[in-house]
Amino acid sequence: MKPSRPVGLVGYGVYVPRYRIAAKEIARVWTDGQGGVPVDSKSVPGPDEDTITMSIEAARSALARAELPAERLGAVWIGSESHPYSVKPSGTIVAEALGATPWVSAADWEFACKAGSEALTAGMAMVGSGMADYVLAVGADTAQGRPGDALEYTASAGAAALLIGPAEQALATIEATVSYVTDTPDFYRRADRPYPMHGNRFTGEPAYFHTIERASRRLLDDLGRTPASFTYAVFHQPNAKFPQAVAKRLGFSDAQIAPGLLSPQIGNTYSGAALAGLCATLDVASPGDTIFMTSYGSGAGSDAYALTVTDAILERRAHAPLTTAYLARAEFVDYAIYAKWRGKLVMG
Repeated sequence: MKPSRPVGLVGYGVYVPRYRIAAKEIARVWTDGQGGVPVDSKSVPGPDEDTITMSIEAARSALARAELPAERLGAVWIGSESHPYSVKPSGTIVAEALGATPWVSAADWEFACKAGSEALTAGMAMVGSGMADYVLAVGADTAQGRPGDALEYTASAGAAALLIGPAEQALATIEATVSYVTDTPDFYRRADRPYPMHGNRFTGEPAYFHTIERASRRLLDDLGRTPASFTYAVFHQPNAKFPQAVAKRLGFSDAQIAPGLLSPQIGNTYSGAALAGLCATLDVASPGDTIFMTSYGSGAGSDAYALTVTDAILERRAHAPLTTAYLARAEFVDYAIYAKWRGKLVMG
Protein backbone atom coordinates (compact mmCIF):
# COMPACT_ATOMS: atom_id res chain seq x y z
CA MET A 1 0.00 0.00 0.00
CA LYS A 2 1.33 3.39 -1.04
CA PRO A 3 -0.37 6.75 -0.50
CA SER A 4 -1.00 8.83 -3.61
CA ARG A 5 0.75 11.77 -1.92
CA PRO A 6 4.23 10.82 -0.63
CA VAL A 7 4.45 10.93 3.17
CA GLY A 8 7.01 10.48 5.92
CA LEU A 9 7.89 11.12 9.52
CA VAL A 10 8.50 14.79 10.26
CA GLY A 11 9.06 14.16 13.96
CA TYR A 12 9.34 11.38 16.53
CA GLY A 13 9.61 11.04 20.29
CA VAL A 14 9.91 8.47 23.04
CA TYR A 15 9.10 8.44 26.72
CA VAL A 16 10.20 5.74 29.18
CA PRO A 17 9.49 6.09 32.92
CA ARG A 18 12.54 6.32 35.14
CA TYR A 19 11.36 3.53 37.43
CA ARG A 20 12.39 -0.10 36.82
CA ILE A 21 11.89 -3.43 38.46
CA ALA A 22 14.58 -6.06 37.94
CA ALA A 23 13.44 -9.38 36.52
CA LYS A 24 15.40 -11.09 39.29
CA GLU A 25 13.29 -9.22 41.84
CA ILE A 26 10.09 -10.60 40.29
CA ALA A 27 11.66 -14.07 40.20
CA ARG A 28 12.67 -13.73 43.87
CA VAL A 29 9.02 -13.31 44.84
CA TRP A 30 7.43 -15.94 42.61
CA THR A 31 10.09 -18.59 41.90
CA ASP A 32 12.54 -18.19 44.81
CA GLY A 33 14.99 -16.84 42.26
CA GLN A 34 15.10 -20.12 40.34
CA GLY A 35 15.25 -20.30 36.54
CA GLY A 36 16.19 -17.82 33.86
CA VAL A 37 14.57 -14.47 33.19
CA PRO A 38 13.62 -13.15 29.71
CA VAL A 39 14.90 -9.58 30.22
CA ASP A 40 17.12 -7.74 32.68
CA SER A 41 14.41 -5.37 33.89
CA LYS A 42 11.28 -3.58 32.80
CA SER A 43 10.05 0.00 33.03
CA VAL A 44 7.26 0.79 35.49
CA PRO A 45 5.09 3.92 35.52
CA GLY A 46 5.25 6.05 38.64
CA PRO A 47 2.13 6.60 40.76
CA ASP A 48 1.34 9.77 38.79
CA GLU A 49 1.91 8.27 35.32
CA ASP A 50 -0.42 6.51 32.91
CA THR A 51 -0.93 6.02 29.17
CA ILE A 52 -2.10 9.61 28.78
CA THR A 53 0.78 11.31 30.59
CA MET A 54 3.37 9.19 28.79
CA SER A 55 1.73 9.90 25.43
CA ILE A 56 1.90 13.63 26.10
CA GLU A 57 5.62 13.47 26.90
CA ALA A 58 6.46 11.47 23.77
CA ALA A 59 4.24 13.69 21.62
CA ARG A 60 5.93 16.86 22.85
CA SER A 61 9.27 15.48 21.70
CA ALA A 62 7.82 14.61 18.29
CA LEU A 63 6.43 18.13 17.89
CA ALA A 64 9.75 19.63 19.02
CA ARG A 65 11.66 17.63 16.42
CA ALA A 66 9.24 18.74 13.71
CA GLU A 67 9.28 22.34 14.97
CA LEU A 68 5.52 22.20 14.48
CA PRO A 69 2.89 23.99 16.59
CA ALA A 70 0.26 21.56 17.90
CA GLU A 71 -2.63 23.52 16.39
CA ARG A 72 -1.51 22.39 12.94
CA LEU A 73 -2.27 18.74 13.75
CA GLY A 74 -5.16 17.24 11.81
CA ALA A 75 -5.46 14.23 14.10
CA VAL A 76 -4.22 12.97 17.47
CA TRP A 77 -4.59 9.20 17.72
CA ILE A 78 -3.54 7.14 20.75
CA GLY A 79 -3.00 3.38 20.41
CA SER A 80 -3.02 1.43 23.66
CA GLU A 81 -4.33 -1.63 25.47
CA SER A 82 -4.31 0.23 28.80
CA HIS A 83 -6.35 3.37 28.24
CA PRO A 84 -7.16 4.85 31.69
CA TYR A 85 -10.87 5.09 30.87
CA SER A 86 -13.19 2.47 29.42
CA VAL A 87 -15.54 5.21 28.26
CA LYS A 88 -13.65 8.47 27.69
CA PRO A 89 -11.00 8.86 25.03
CA SER A 90 -7.34 9.32 25.81
CA GLY A 91 -6.96 11.17 22.51
CA THR A 92 -9.00 14.21 23.55
CA ILE A 93 -6.98 14.67 26.74
CA VAL A 94 -3.66 14.38 24.90
CA ALA A 95 -4.85 16.77 22.18
CA GLU A 96 -5.98 19.29 24.81
CA ALA A 97 -2.70 19.06 26.74
CA LEU A 98 -0.68 19.60 23.57
CA GLY A 99 -2.77 22.58 22.48
CA ALA A 100 -4.23 20.90 19.38
CA THR A 101 -7.92 21.37 20.22
CA PRO A 102 -10.62 22.09 19.22
CA TRP A 103 -10.35 21.69 15.42
CA VAL A 104 -8.72 18.26 15.33
CA SER A 105 -9.68 14.60 15.03
CA ALA A 106 -8.96 12.70 18.26
CA ALA A 107 -9.53 9.02 18.90
CA ASP A 108 -8.22 5.87 20.58
CA TRP A 109 -6.97 2.77 18.76
CA GLU A 110 -6.78 -0.82 19.97
CA PHE A 111 -4.99 -3.88 18.59
CA ALA A 112 -2.95 -5.27 21.47
CA CYS A 113 0.71 -4.36 20.95
CA LYS A 114 0.28 -2.95 17.44
CA ALA A 115 -2.31 -0.33 18.27
CA GLY A 116 0.32 2.33 17.67
CA SER A 117 1.18 1.10 14.18
CA GLU A 118 -2.54 0.93 13.31
CA ALA A 119 -2.66 4.66 14.06
CA LEU A 120 0.49 5.15 11.97
CA THR A 121 -1.02 3.46 8.92
CA ALA A 122 -4.24 5.46 9.25
CA GLY A 123 -2.17 8.62 9.61
CA MET A 124 -0.33 7.78 6.39
CA ALA A 125 -3.67 7.46 4.62
CA MET A 126 -5.01 10.74 6.01
CA VAL A 127 -1.92 12.74 5.08
CA GLY A 128 -1.47 10.84 1.83
CA SER A 129 -5.03 11.65 0.75
CA GLY A 130 -4.61 15.33 1.53
CA MET A 131 -7.28 15.33 4.27
CA ALA A 132 -4.66 16.53 6.76
CA ASP A 133 -1.14 17.88 6.58
CA TYR A 134 0.02 16.37 9.88
CA VAL A 135 -1.18 13.45 12.01
CA LEU A 136 0.18 12.37 15.39
CA ALA A 137 0.19 8.60 16.02
CA VAL A 138 1.15 7.38 19.50
CA GLY A 139 1.60 3.90 20.94
CA ALA A 140 1.66 3.78 24.75
CA ASP A 141 0.96 1.38 27.61
CA THR A 142 1.42 0.85 31.31
CA ALA A 143 2.96 -2.30 32.76
CA GLN A 144 0.21 -4.94 32.79
CA GLY A 145 0.65 -8.52 33.92
CA ARG A 146 -0.97 -10.93 36.33
CA PRO A 147 1.19 -11.45 39.45
CA GLY A 148 3.50 -14.40 38.89
CA ASP A 149 2.68 -14.68 35.20
CA ALA A 150 5.44 -14.79 32.57
CA LEU A 151 4.10 -11.55 31.13
CA GLU A 152 4.88 -9.74 34.38
CA TYR A 153 8.57 -9.89 33.48
CA THR A 154 8.24 -8.18 30.10
CA ALA A 155 5.02 -6.10 30.03
CA SER A 156 6.61 -2.71 30.44
CA ALA A 157 5.60 0.94 30.25
CA GLY A 158 6.41 3.64 27.77
CA ALA A 159 5.25 5.64 24.78
CA ALA A 160 6.44 6.33 21.25
CA ALA A 161 5.03 9.11 19.09
CA LEU A 162 5.39 9.47 15.34
CA LEU A 163 4.37 12.64 13.51
CA ILE A 164 3.33 11.95 9.91
CA GLY A 165 3.54 14.72 7.33
CA PRO A 166 4.45 15.49 3.70
CA ALA A 167 7.49 13.61 2.41
CA GLU A 168 9.28 16.79 1.38
CA GLN A 169 9.43 17.83 5.05
CA ALA A 170 10.25 14.39 6.44
CA LEU A 171 13.28 13.22 8.37
CA ALA A 172 12.37 9.73 7.11
CA THR A 173 10.08 9.01 4.17
CA ILE A 174 7.73 6.00 4.22
CA GLU A 175 7.88 4.17 0.92
CA ALA A 176 5.13 1.59 1.51
CA THR A 177 3.32 -0.57 4.06
CA VAL A 178 1.37 -3.83 4.20
CA SER A 179 -0.87 -5.35 6.88
CA TYR A 180 -1.52 -9.02 7.64
CA VAL A 181 -4.16 -10.21 10.13
CA THR A 182 -5.75 -13.50 11.23
CA ASP A 183 -8.00 -14.54 14.10
CA THR A 184 -5.33 -16.18 16.27
CA PRO A 185 -6.17 -16.42 20.02
CA ASP A 186 -2.65 -16.15 21.41
CA PHE A 187 -3.33 -13.39 23.95
CA TYR A 188 -6.50 -11.68 25.12
CA ARG A 189 -8.28 -9.95 27.99
CA ARG A 190 -12.01 -9.83 28.52
CA ALA A 191 -13.53 -6.51 29.54
CA ASP A 192 -14.30 -7.66 33.09
CA ARG A 193 -10.82 -9.09 33.77
CA PRO A 194 -7.91 -7.10 35.21
CA TYR A 195 -5.14 -9.04 33.48
CA PRO A 196 -4.59 -10.51 30.02
CA MET A 197 -4.43 -14.26 29.41
CA HIS A 198 -2.22 -16.38 27.17
CA GLY A 199 -3.18 -18.98 24.61
CA ASN A 200 0.26 -20.44 25.28
CA ARG A 201 0.50 -22.95 22.44
CA PHE A 202 -0.16 -20.21 19.91
CA THR A 203 2.30 -17.61 21.23
CA GLY A 204 5.27 -18.33 18.94
CA GLU A 205 3.58 -20.22 16.13
CA PRO A 206 1.29 -19.44 14.41
CA ALA A 207 1.06 -16.07 16.16
CA TYR A 208 4.26 -14.00 16.41
CA PHE A 209 6.57 -15.71 13.90
CA HIS A 210 4.04 -16.61 11.22
CA THR A 211 2.38 -13.18 11.30
CA ILE A 212 5.57 -11.11 11.21
CA GLU A 213 7.11 -13.32 8.53
CA ARG A 214 4.06 -13.11 6.26
CA ALA A 215 3.80 -9.33 6.49
CA SER A 216 7.55 -8.84 6.09
CA ARG A 217 7.95 -11.17 3.13
CA ARG A 218 4.95 -9.63 1.37
CA LEU A 219 6.40 -6.11 1.68
CA LEU A 220 9.81 -7.26 0.50
CA ASP A 221 8.20 -8.98 -2.50
CA ASP A 222 6.04 -5.94 -3.29
CA LEU A 223 9.12 -3.72 -3.29
CA GLY A 224 11.31 -6.25 -5.10
CA ARG A 225 13.94 -5.96 -2.39
CA THR A 226 15.89 -8.25 -0.07
CA PRO A 227 16.85 -7.90 3.62
CA ALA A 228 20.38 -7.02 2.54
CA SER A 229 19.12 -3.83 0.89
CA PHE A 230 18.14 -2.35 4.26
CA THR A 231 20.52 -0.73 6.73
CA TYR A 232 18.40 -1.52 9.77
CA ALA A 233 15.40 -3.66 10.74
CA VAL A 234 13.02 -3.35 13.68
CA PHE A 235 10.61 -6.02 14.92
CA HIS A 236 8.15 -6.20 17.80
CA GLN A 237 9.97 -7.16 20.99
CA PRO A 238 7.98 -9.27 23.49
CA ASN A 239 11.30 -10.57 24.83
CA ALA A 240 14.96 -10.56 23.87
CA LYS A 241 14.90 -13.76 21.79
CA PHE A 242 11.86 -13.46 19.52
CA PRO A 243 12.98 -10.46 17.42
CA GLN A 244 16.42 -11.94 16.93
CA ALA A 245 14.92 -15.27 15.88
CA VAL A 246 12.44 -13.79 13.39
CA ALA A 247 15.16 -11.53 11.96
CA LYS A 248 17.34 -14.57 11.30
CA ARG A 249 14.46 -16.46 9.68
CA LEU A 250 13.83 -13.53 7.36
CA GLY A 251 17.50 -13.08 6.49
CA PHE A 252 18.37 -9.98 8.54
CA SER A 253 21.60 -9.92 10.55
CA ASP A 254 22.12 -9.17 14.25
CA ALA A 255 23.90 -5.95 13.28
CA GLN A 256 20.86 -4.75 11.35
CA ILE A 257 18.47 -5.12 14.31
CA ALA A 258 20.85 -4.07 17.12
CA PRO A 259 20.05 -0.30 17.24
CA GLY A 260 16.35 -0.84 17.91
CA LEU A 261 16.59 -3.82 20.24
CA LEU A 262 15.39 -2.49 23.61
CA SER A 263 14.01 -5.63 25.27
CA PRO A 264 17.09 -6.75 27.23
CA GLN A 265 17.13 -3.42 29.05
CA ILE A 266 13.56 -2.36 29.75
CA GLY A 267 11.17 -5.03 28.55
CA ASN A 268 9.16 -3.88 25.57
CA THR A 269 5.72 -5.42 25.45
CA TYR A 270 3.45 -2.48 24.86
CA SER A 271 1.53 -0.74 22.08
CA GLY A 272 4.52 1.37 21.08
CA ALA A 273 7.06 -1.45 21.17
CA ALA A 274 8.02 -1.54 17.50
CA LEU A 275 7.61 2.24 17.27
CA ALA A 276 10.05 2.72 20.16
CA GLY A 277 12.54 0.49 18.39
CA LEU A 278 12.12 2.63 15.27
CA CYS A 279 12.72 5.78 17.30
CA ALA A 280 15.89 4.29 18.81
CA THR A 281 17.06 3.46 15.29
CA LEU A 282 16.34 6.98 14.05
CA ASP A 283 18.49 8.20 16.95
CA VAL A 284 21.57 6.71 15.27
CA ALA A 285 20.64 6.55 11.57
CA SER A 286 22.34 8.60 8.87
CA PRO A 287 20.90 10.23 5.74
CA GLY A 288 20.28 7.61 3.07
CA ASP A 289 19.91 4.75 5.54
CA THR A 290 16.94 2.46 4.95
CA ILE A 291 14.83 0.98 7.75
CA PHE A 292 12.51 -2.03 7.64
CA MET A 293 9.98 -2.22 10.50
CA THR A 294 7.31 -4.81 11.33
CA SER A 295 5.00 -4.50 14.32
CA TYR A 296 2.99 -7.29 15.92
CA GLY A 297 -0.24 -7.33 17.89
CA SER A 298 -1.82 -10.37 19.49
CA GLY A 299 -5.08 -11.50 18.07
CA ALA A 300 -3.20 -11.35 15.58
CA GLY A 301 -1.67 -8.97 13.07
CA SER A 302 1.41 -7.19 11.76
CA ASP A 303 2.11 -3.96 9.88
CA ALA A 304 5.33 -3.76 7.87
CA TYR A 305 6.94 -0.54 6.63
CA ALA A 306 9.90 0.55 4.51
CA LEU A 307 11.49 3.92 5.34
CA THR A 308 14.39 5.99 4.05
CA VAL A 309 16.19 8.51 6.27
CA THR A 310 16.69 12.01 4.88
CA ASP A 311 19.19 14.81 5.51
CA ALA A 312 16.74 16.47 7.92
CA ILE A 313 17.56 13.87 10.59
CA LEU A 314 20.91 15.49 11.33
CA GLU A 315 19.46 18.78 12.51
CA ARG A 316 16.14 17.66 14.02
CA ARG A 317 17.43 14.75 16.06
CA ALA A 318 18.96 17.12 18.63
CA HIS A 319 15.67 18.91 19.30
CA ALA A 320 14.47 16.33 21.86
CA PRO A 321 15.97 13.68 24.19
CA LEU A 322 17.28 10.48 22.64
CA THR A 323 15.97 7.08 23.68
CA THR A 324 19.23 6.33 25.46
CA ALA A 325 18.65 9.30 27.78
CA TYR A 326 15.50 7.65 29.09
CA LEU A 327 17.14 4.23 29.37
CA ALA A 328 20.04 5.67 31.37
CA ARG A 329 18.00 7.31 34.12
CA ALA A 330 16.92 4.05 35.78
CA GLU A 331 15.71 4.07 39.39
CA PHE A 332 14.90 0.60 40.70
CA VAL A 333 12.00 -0.28 43.01
CA ASP A 334 11.29 -3.49 44.90
CA TYR A 335 8.29 -5.74 44.30
CA ALA A 336 6.29 -4.27 47.18
CA ILE A 337 6.44 -0.74 45.76
CA TYR A 338 5.76 -2.05 42.26
CA ALA A 339 2.70 -3.99 43.48
CA LYS A 340 1.39 -0.95 45.33
CA TRP A 341 1.79 1.40 42.38
CA ARG A 342 0.27 -1.04 39.90
CA GLY A 343 -2.76 -1.76 42.10
CA LYS A 344 -1.94 -5.43 42.54
CA LEU A 345 -2.92 -5.28 46.24
CA VAL A 346 -6.69 -5.64 46.49
CA MET A 347 -8.20 -5.04 49.91
CA GLY A 348 -11.21 -7.20 50.87
